[in-house]
Amino acid sequence: MTSILDAIGETPLVRLRSMAAGLPHEVWVKCEHLNPGGSVKDRLAKAIIEDAEARGRLSPGDTLIEATAGNTGMGLALVAAARGYRLVCVLPAKMSVDKVRALESMGATVVVTPNAPPEHEDNFQNVARRMAEERGWFLTDQFANPVNVEVHRVTTGAEILRQTGGRVGAFVSGAGTGGTISGVGRALRDAGAGARVVLADPVGSKLAGWVETGTLGDDDAPYAVEGIGSSRPPANLHRDVIDAVERVTDEESFATARRLIAEEGLLVGGSAGTNVAAALKVAARGGLDGPVITVGCDSWDRYFSTPWMRA
Repeated sequence: MTSILDAIGETPLVRLRSMAAGLPHEVWVKCEHLNPGGSVKDRLAKAIIEDAEARGRLSPGDTLIEATAGNTGMGLALVAAARGYRLVCVLPAKMSVDKVRALESMGATVVVTPNAPPEHEDNFQNVARRMAEERGWFLTDQFANPVNVEVHRVTTGAEILRQTGGRVGAFVSGAGTGGTISGVGRALRDAGAGARVVLADPVGSKLAGWVETGTLGDDDAPYAVEGIGSSRPPANLHRDVIDAVERVTDEESFATARRLIAEEGLLVGGSAGTNVAAALKVAARGGLDGPVITVGCDSWDRYFSTPWMRA
């Protein structure tokens, strides 16, 4: 390898032998927490910057800015270190202090905003967009940049198809930007795998209702799991590739994450708990032609200060 960025991707697919024992279908976890930056977002960070460089949008020493729950920021920090960029990350206040400290340790400037809804000027995405416009910084725009979906189609989705021999009963994933579920879902559709694509959504998020009905309902409420769910669907969440939804409570998410750590040795965060809780429900119902595949989104090390890790 000539750079740490060469270590991104080709993550292992691991079967849950304890937690899924006795179910009609096997459950396998794509271990994206083993990427060098500790999350699935390493893939999109590298791809977005390489695309911008290829289009002449970036020059050495430029400043990148992104609205992030922390994980894309970590991926961008790797790219910035390897390619000589400065980085500013805008995080909402609900994100763990561990993420803020990690980003600052990697040289990023961190701006923390109030937990404001998408239409509010203090919402973290609006703040990042405004700062980029005012200061001439490059907004990587993970929520709308189509490179996000494409990189998951050509890498994550292709890896899953290869690792399973093309036999997938269902793919289950939460959505933060929408890139993972949309890109992998598109790869499965293109391959004719016949897999069901299922959105795992926190209770309190509006995305599940939007996928089911095409409209945003009134079920918006606070939830603690980080990095997935929203009160407004991002541009990179492609409703047409999603077949069904599973709603998961914070309690289910965090209890499942703790079980993944203790019973399976998978050192993952709360959103992986959401994904696996939903995947276990899908696998328990049966009726699929193959295993259920889900994603270990990020590493436990960015949640040590949170209440669910101290429970």
